[in-house]
Amino acid sequence: MHIDHDRENDTAYVSLVAHIPDGAAVRQIPVTGIGADAQVLLDVDASGRLLGIEVIGAEGALPAEALEQSTSTR
Repeated sequence: MHIDHDRENDTAYVSLVAHIPDGAAVRQIPVTGIGADAQVLLDVDASGRLLGIEVIGAEGALPAEALEQSTSTR
């Protein structure tokens, strides 16, 4: 598992596999109930396997420890 955090845009991506090839995520499934200021989308492949999790409003939705250990961009 690896987390990339874009501090400028307050987004994070949690990769559950080592590498996600271009086009592998064929569907995004929105998750409800996370919070008013956060949006979570699950990226799945054609077989329905979960590849990663996109979090918009990451600082309000993810634990600070996870973001501190992430790879920061921007």
